[in-house]
Amino acid sequence: FNFINQLYENTCFIITTNKMAADWARMLDDEVLATALLDRLLYRCDVMNLSGKSYRMENRKTFFEQKE
Repeated sequence: FNFINQLYENTCFIITTNKMAADWARMLDDEVLATALLDRLLYRCDVMNLSGKSYRMENRKTFFEQKE
């Protein structure tokens, strides 16, 4: 939280996650902390939700098949 708080409105950054915002409180085991953190992260931001086939997993399958 302190790191994000120091960057708040001073710089630009990109965060990627496979967790929905609603899951952060459970993941951090602290609803107040998660709310404050998300408040700073989501203020004046663009949220992009991506879905579809994972190319990373497709490449992994190929890699493991070659090793056998």
